[in-house]
Amino acid sequence: MFLLHHYLLHNYYDFVRYIFYRMTRPLKILCLHGYRQSGEQFRTKTGGFRKLFKKKCEYVFINAPHFIPETEDRGWWFSQSEKTYDATEISSFDVGFEETLNSVASELKSQGPFDGILSFSQGACLASVICMLKAKGDERFQGFGFAIIAAGYRSRTEQHQSYYSKESKIEFPTLHIIGDSDQVIKREMSDDLVGDYFDEKVTVIARHPDGHILPTKGECKATIVDFINKRHAEANA
Repeated sequence: MFLLHHYLLHNYYDFVRYIFYRMTRPLKILCLHGYRQSGEQFRTKTGGFRKLFKKKCEYVFINAPHFIPETEDRGWWFSQSEKTYDATEISSFDVGFEETLNSVASELKSQGPFDGILSFSQGACLASVICMLKAKGDERFQGFGFAIIAAGYRSRTEQHQSYYSKESKIEFPTLHIIGDSDQVIKREMSDDLVGDYFDEKVTVIARHPDGHILPTKGECKATIVDFINKRHAEANA
């Protein structure tokens, strides 16, 4: 009799867990790739990263609207008249940026609402601007609730400086993934962005010892998974 009771109880809890799992919805995340990538390339490169969250997320990968000359790769904007881009240079040239903002706004409207944004490198710089616009009340960019900013940085383009304001700090959850050995986007560039414009009460920083990647191991992994778990629980509360 005891064994039968134990069997029924065990299967009951399995059934409850199954029902709960089926009733919870995944987070819907808009994905912004880096420079010299595409939405499909970003999907491939994030395979291991996305496995961390199992079925808690679903993803929409979009393409930047601009092709890099003589390639099939894409960029969100260019910092030089030759249609090249350097994240570290101060520039007054931002060809394609307004088209990019309109493109992302269109995706948020047509495919949203989204729970969050996953962004990398130039896409993360773009996400920082979008977060600032959301914080300032721009109606085009209200259709998401959190952001993951990997290898992010403040844009060096002169016309973009008006987007950044220490008086309008971002007060919704953000996760900043920073590589200590990143040679493309130096750690200091990411640190400067986080420290100046994001409210520390809702900002999480996940550091890893590697370079220009989305990490999938170590202490950083636990921080990333915890951030997503909390957002998933909030969405299903």
